[in-house]
Amino acid sequence: MEDHTFQGFRRANGAVGIRNHVVILPVDDISNAAAESVARIIQGTLALPHAYGRLQFGEDLELFFRTLIGTGANPNVAAAVVIGIEPGWTEQIVNGIAQTGKPVAGFAIERHGDLKTIEAAARKAMELAQWASEQQRETCRLEELYVSTKCGESDTTTGLASCPTVGNVFDWLVERGATTSFGETSELTGGEHLVKQRAATPEAAEAFMRTWTAYDEFIKRHKTNDLSESQPTKGNIRGGLTTIEEKALGNIQKIGKKAKFVGVLKPAEAAPGKGLWFMDTSSAAAEALTLWAASGAALHLFPTGQGNVVGHPILPVIKLSGNPLTCATMSEHIDLDVSGILTGDLTLEAAGAKLRELMVRTANGRLTAAEVLGHREFVPTKLYRSA
Repeated sequence: MEDHTFQGFRRANGAVGIRNHVVILPVDDISNAAAESVARIIQGTLALPHAYGRLQFGEDLELFFRTLIGTGANPNVAAAVVIGIEPGWTEQIVNGIAQTGKPVAGFAIERHGDLKTIEAAARKAMELAQWASEQQRETCRLEELYVSTKCGESDTTTGLASCPTVGNVFDWLVERGATTSFGETSELTGGEHLVKQRAATPEAAEAFMRTWTAYDEFIKRHKTNDLSESQPTKGNIRGGLTTIEEKALGNIQKIGKKAKFVGVLKPAEAAPGKGLWFMDTSSAAAEALTLWAASGAALHLFPTGQGNVVGHPILPVIKLSGNPLTCATMSEHIDLDVSGILTGDLTLEAAGAKLRELMVRTANGRLTAAEVLGHREFVPTKLYRSA
């Protein structure tokens, strides 16, 4: 029988993580240098530089705060040091992270300068890194994890092998009361009616259609009826997916055959309960991973056909592919080869069992291919141009 327990980190708020990062989180782009300096000085810490955080407003600013607070609050993070140019926004992010009960401290550069700020933040980061190093793993169940999924560089094998493998695991997780999430709003185009049918309630169906329709109207408003080279990408087309509808039909396989989604989340919004959730995300891999990490996901399942190489600083990404050429030529990026589904050497159920086993090993601490290769793409989503 399969053992679905693993040794994880249970945080003060009850969330279960599988990594134990101490992050140095810059509030804004001009605080990146200070954050990176602290991470260079204090071993065992991880800086998360990004390009935003100045003169944002409205819904864009709300999403930015959700993303940074959610990143620090993620169960894979043991503690956080926040560095910003101004004290107000810095304190707001510190307070949001502190609600999880985890250690967090903030430092503002104004009226101190980089050198004094780096020294003070480094001393605190050293204290937190040593504290985090003594945190102990405990026995947890696989279904206690919040697991997200998206695909990338899809081709014909994705919808036939790797996406259905994830769907098999999602059915298994949801049946056992786990928290799971899918998204990629643009890549459901042409199959949105099928997703609507998978809603658990009429309210969830209506919420999904409002979200998808808003995206569709956005495209039409800008008269962008031709998403050539974006949806589908050149890689998708080379892999045999000539229309967004074909891409959507493969994409939908990730949510399995039985699971029904219980509600719709805004980008980077934490799931308020168990079950399968739809999150409104971009289909750009690094942006989407950053949104799911900010929502609290502790593990991500990433089917790929042509071979996407993306990773994330705090969210382990398990890559699986059913394309034998990709598994041969880009083997260093693929954690699980499920091409046997296409040759008849592997059943969907057996592939799902292999993926569950790999999830347990990853949760126990095994590094994913993206982690080993140093893929740490942290890319917040920006909605508006700056004020």
